Amino acid sequence: MNCAIAKLDANSANFESALNTLLAWDSVSDPTVNQAVEEIISAVKTDGDKAVLHFTEKFDAMSLNHFDELRVPKQRLQQALEAIDPAQRQALEQAAERIRAYHLHQRQDSWQYREADGTLLGQQITPLDRVGLYVPGGKASYPSSVLMNAIPAKVAGVPELIMVTPTPGGEANDMVLAAAAIAGVDEVICMGGAQAVAALAYGTESLAKVDKITGPGNIFVATAKRAVFGQVAIDMIAGPSEILVYCDGATDPDWIAMDLFSQAEHDEQAQAILISESEEFIAKVQASIDRLLPDLEREAIARASLEGRGALIKVANRQQALDLINRIAPEHLELSVEDPELLLPEIRHAGAIFMGRYTAEALGDYCAGPNHVLPTSGTARFSSPLGVYDFQKRSSLIMCSAQGASDLGKIASPLARGESLEAHARSAEYRILPED
Repeated sequence: MNCAIAKLDANSANFESALNTLLAWDSVSDPTVNQAVEEIISAVKTDGDKAVLHFTEKFDAMSLNHFDELRVPKQRLQQALEAIDPAQRQALEQAAERIRAYHLHQRQDSWQYREADGTLLGQQITPLDRVGLYVPGGKASYPSSVLMNAIPAKVAGVPELIMVTPTPGGEANDMVLAAAAIAGVDEVICMGGAQAVAALAYGTESLAKVDKITGPGNIFVATAKRAVFGQVAIDMIAGPSEILVYCDGATDPDWIAMDLFSQAEHDEQAQAILISESEEFIAKVQASIDRLLPDLEREAIARASLEGRGALIKVANRQQALDLINRIAPEHLELSVEDPELLLPEIRHAGAIFMGRYTAEALGDYCAGPNHVLPTSGTARFSSPLGVYDFQKRSSLIMCSAQGASDLGKIASPLARGESLEAHARSAEYRILPED
């Protein structure tokens, strides 16, 4: 059965309207979910451990008497590492090494300088004290998310990294636990959903609150993260995964089709888009999609994604393609062209840019090194990938010499009086040295 993916022409009269419809995504807006999450958060704030245990029994079929029963012993993490397939362990360790090496380049150091009069100015960089990492559980297994969230936190110097993950029926995923061991997670707690987010944000009798919560989750988790923002920091509210491929028509169409599938298979709401100047190439990719899709293990999900939110878009030329890329601001951008580096100066908005015919987006998901936690739904216009900088904070340093305080006071005083803030002005004026 052919895949009814949309075909659009960037020069058609109704293209802008069609594009807006294609890109529309209203995340975390279900009023029923909002109400349920608010009730869960309120219960955890009020009843702490008791509420967490109640919701864990309700949603994960785990009947426990004490919060400590949710904690995973450190030796269990090591057991998981030793139990998984040796090839999987090697792949996890190699991916972790590459991710760590990349993120070491992002680490920032404190700095300061002195002015001629002795005044010191600078910036002190310090890691967050405690970070909570949410990892989906149950049928889903995302050890790569453990590595991508935990490793930059540890590179930043976070001393306490608490990972929460649901374990329905008490079944923990060994790959996830093994990844936690490799990444240096300090504590793993078997809880999930909005109750886990609330426990991390507000703390309970048995769990100290964290400073920031990162990691993916379902709509209940995303809604809870949005609700607790301000009480704690969060990484982002992520929408469905996206890929935008710009191809000049010279790449194997089977490769491009499979690259589109690599995001479409995530979720029925995921988005996969191809842009090309070549109508003939678009037809070849359509043929590849039709031929390869039926054999895909997650064919039903990928088909729903492609037919519901995917598109093959013909553009007139390279400049129109670049304008469209910046308009869409994709999470993942593949530049499957002859000389992709020539295009970089004109690309302003993209979460991650995969350059050249051989650079499949899937490599970035697992082991290339850069983080796979990326801005979605057009937020690459103002957001960046998760990185070491997300787990560090900056404090400004100011130390005035006597002469520096006097000179600055002469500037601050009229500004403060212009704002009718007398105490500000007088505080600065007290430090102005008498004229010789």
